[in-house]
Amino acid sequence: MKTDINLQTKVANLLESYPHLESKLIELSPVFSKLKNPVLRRTIAKVTSLQQAAGVAGISPPLLIQELRKAAGLSEITINEDTDNVEDTAMPVWFDESKISIRFDARPVIESGESPMQEILKLSSELEGKQILQIITPFKPIPIIDILKSKGFKVWSRGNNHFFVKE
Repeated sequence: MKTDINLQTKVANLLESYPHLESKLIELSPVFSKLKNPVLRRTIAKVTSLQQAAGVAGISPPLLIQELRKAAGLSEITINEDTDNVEDTAMPVWFDESKISIRFDARPVIESGESPMQEILKLSSELEGKQILQIITPFKPIPIIDILKSKGFKVWSRGNNHFFVKE
């Protein structure tokens, strides 16, 4: 049975059911070309929903779903967009540059085809008090942001810099 295509569908499940949609994803955003990497395909794609992937790619989740459904020969559906994405906003009151205790540039790890998720989760567990973890990525790491938010972290993003504090 083929996977349904909706906001909660995991990228890996989508591509398992509809392998031809990889080219559609890449057409919609060059960010998705990273899916050609087998390590990212086996790791990040398994935990990333299409809603999160849309956030990483900077495209509207409803647009992504409709384009994928059309390319798969499925009917259109009505989608209520969840607006709980982390946006670049004014600096939060908890942010203090001097409290950044860990800085991690994930770009070389991602560019080498590896997933930085486990390293980031390990680093986040080392924070104490109001210490801040800074992560630098080439795109917004929505799956990591969602995981850390679920663990009680507050998040603020400014460009390719993402800051996490446990409050």
